[in-house]
Amino acid sequence: MNDYQKAEQAKAVLKSLGYQTDNLWHIDDVKADYDCSDEDAQSILTKALTNDATYEQIWLAIQITAEDSFGLERKVNS
Repeated sequence: MNDYQKAEQAKAVLKSLGYQTDNLWHIDDVKADYDCSDEDAQSILTKALTNDATYEQIWLAIQITAEDSFGLERKVNS
């Protein structure tokens, strides 16, 4: 099994457990624009994807999509 197949299998397992796996980031996404080590690229991704601004934007996008695209109302206890 090659690396691509392994990644696809891992994504399938995670998706079956309820995780969204359609939009994953890879160190190559960073290295395409920056000359850095794999470790630095991984650290850049971690910091970029776990900062407060990113979390706020994701939660806002979830709210807008749920309400505008799916017509859902937010739970009272949220």
